[in-house]
Amino acid sequence: MQASAARTYSLRIIGAAGAILFAFFFALTWHTPRWVEDFAAGYIEGRVAEKLDTVIDGLGAPTGNGALSRYAAELYRQNEQKIAAYKELLKRDIREQLALCIPQVRALSDEWRGKLESWVRDGATLSIGELQLDNSRLVALIQSGYLAVVADLTHDIRIFTASNAIAFLLLLLVSFLKPGHVRELFVPGVLLAISTLVCAWLYVFEQDWLMTIVQGSYLGLAYAAWLGVSFLFLCDVWLNRARVTARVLEGLASTAGALIPF
Repeated sequence: MQASAARTYSLRIIGAAGAILFAFFFALTWHTPRWVEDFAAGYIEGRVAEKLDTVIDGLGAPTGNGALSRYAAELYRQNEQKIAAYKELLKRDIREQLALCIPQVRALSDEWRGKLESWVRDGATLSIGELQLDNSRLVALIQSGYLAVVADLTHDIRIFTASNAIAFLLLLLVSFLKPGHVRELFVPGVLLAISTLVCAWLYVFEQDWLMTIVQGSYLGLAYAAWLGVSFLFLCDVWLNRARVTARVLEGLASTAGALIPF
């Protein structure tokens, strides 16, 4: 009886602690949105550089059916090598200005940030000539690109933290709804606890890796799959009387014998 009670309390502590932890960071992105910029400064700068490289590479020949547009397009084709070289110079210039431009945009009021975000939505109309002749537009391009990266990252962090908080909250809820299946609930509980410990370690020591997981890639897909498996085990305990989870535990026990503490 005491062992069963200890398991139940341990499971509920895991569920409550995980739900509170991830809910806290979810709330933090709303209450103190610039926390994301402070925490992920290095990662954001790298993503800004990548994003602006893509924008510059996408600046091509003028389009249109008018005589002037056709003439400009022909000039572009005749000078493609020079334009390609200038694009590389622009990329280099952007990296040199990042250290100056990012502190400037971080000091802007929310009103001016809104204006820059509006400007970036029209950024597809830029041309190489505009960037060459007007350095202020290059600065605005860097700063608006920074705001776009921050907005995307903040959105992804909210999804990431909310998904984890819901998973832990569900674990806590099922522990009350299905107290007779505490043994089986340790499977998703352990999976969720491991994912939290990994995130905590990355938060302290490897912020860029954590942001990489949050924003996708193969690591992000692997984490989503891990969370998905935990959720499926929770659903099995809640809705299917833990039939699948019980069989999994039996298979593990028969394979590993006394090494499995279930």
